[in-house]
Amino acid sequence: MKRIYDTTFLLLALIVTGCSVTRDRPKYSFSDGYYNSSLYNNKSGKVYVDNTEESIMVYPLKKENRTIDSLKEKIISFPQQDTKNYIPPHIFRQTSFDFDFLTIPFKYRPETSTLPRQFNTNLNGAVYLGYRTDVYRLWYKNTPINNYLKQTTHYGFSFGFFTGFGGTAMNPSVTNNQISAEYDGVVWSKGIAGIVGIDNFTIGLALGWDNLLDKNKTAWIYQGKPWLGLAFGLNLN
Repeated sequence: MKRIYDTTFLLLALIVTGCSVTRDRPKYSFSDGYYNSSLYNNKSGKVYVDNTEESIMVYPLKKENRTIDSLKEKIISFPQQDTKNYIPPHIFRQTSFDFDFLTIPFKYRPETSTLPRQFNTNLNGAVYLGYRTDVYRLWYKNTPINNYLKQTTHYGFSFGFFTGFGGTAMNPSVTNNQISAEYDGVVWSKGIAGIVGIDNFTIGLALGWDNLLDKNKTAWIYQGKPWLGLAFGLNLN
C-alpha cells in the first residue's frame, strides 16, 4: 500500500510542477509560425501566423514556391485581445516530431500459469519519440456586455515509441519459487504509445515489454511479456 501512496505522490508532484512552470511555453500558445488552415480555400493549406501587439496576422503561402504572400488584400487579421464583432472559430494545425519524458506508474500484466492478472505500481521513466499533430482553435467568447474576448484552445495527438528503465518486485511468486530473496529489480522497458497532449502535459496508453537486467532474468515469469500501461509525461521540445 505504501508503494501506491509513494507512486501517487510522485505523479501528482510531476503534474503540478510541469503544468505550473511550463504551461506558457511558446509551443503551447498560438505563437508565430507555419500552420495548416482552411482560411483561404475549402481545403487545408499552409499559412504563416504573425502575432503583433494589436492583431494576429495570417498570411497565405504562394503555391509556386511556398513563400509568404504579403499582398495586403490577401492578409486576414484577427484582434489580439477583443472585438465588438462576432468572429467564427478557426482551426490551425501543426505537425512535428514529439520528444517527451514519460512516466508509467501503472502496468496491467495478463495472468500467467502461476499468477492471476496483476496491476503493478512501480514507477518507471522513459524517453518517448513520436509524430505529433497540434490543433489550435481560435475563437472569441461573448461576454455579458457583448464584447468578444479571444480564446485559444490547444490539444495534441501523438503516436510513437518509448524506451527507459523502471523497477519491479522480485520474489518467489514471480520466479516460480526459483529464488528465495525479495528485492526490487531493475528492468529495461520499451514499446509503443499513443498520447493526447493538453498544453505541455500528456496522458496516454502504452503497450510495452520489460526485460530484467540481472542474473534472475531467466526465472522472471514476465521477462519479455507484454503489458498495458497508463502513461503521463512532459513534452521536452
